[in-house]
Amino acid sequence: MIRASSGKTVAGRRLLLGAGVLALLVPAIAGCEAGSDAPTLQFHSASSGASQDFNGLQISNAFVLGGPVGSTVPAGSSAGLFLSIYNSGASADTLESVTASGTAASITLPGGSVALPVDSAPVNLTGPKPEVVLDKLTTPLTGGSSIPVTLTFAHAGSVTLQVPVEPQSYQWATFAAPSSSAKATTGAKATATPTTTGTATGTATATPSTTPTTTGTATATATATATSTASTAP
Repeated sequence: MIRASSGKTVAGRRLLLGAGVLALLVPAIAGCEAGSDAPTLQFHSASSGASQDFNGLQISNAFVLGGPVGSTVPAGSSAGLFLSIYNSGASADTLESVTASGTAASITLPGGSVALPVDSAPVNLTGPKPEVVLDKLTTPLTGGSSIPVTLTFAHAGSVTLQVPVEPQSYQWATFAAPSSSAKATTGAKATATPTTTGTATGTATATPSTTPTTTGTATATATATATSTASTAP
């Protein structure tokens, strides 16, 4: 009886172990059968934006908004910069300026500067409407590229980040471009329209004629002729 009971116990444990292994294998097999539609193979974008800890400041999710996929934000227009800053340092600080050498002539900050109180809530300049604006772009911006952006703080100093340019599509589709920015374009098209101009010139001549009348008086009549010319310019 003892041997029978022991045999049943061992068999039961083996059965449970086999069931557990099967349970682990089923999701993997299902994923392989699903092919490219398997949840583990679907595209999930990484956290966007550049991040860096700098002298007690945590700069996170910094990115520039480009145009929709396949388009370019043209030079001469504006683009929005989005980021979040948290001050965990010993004293308050201020973001005094932002520059993007080789990309924008200037960058506008809300109110001219941004206060960063100590251990307060993060200062979110994260949109969807841009508060930090790159003005008068000196080069076109395309999604998937990156540009150097330098942040200058009153106490922490200056730090340069390589900031990605994200397309205005996918999770960034709800973000807005600056209101003064030109629309992103995929190319330029020029058309020529011929115009027609005309000029008219006229000359008048008078020819006196003497016609005898029954009263013996002479009258003079004048006739005028006008000619006009028109020229057409393509």
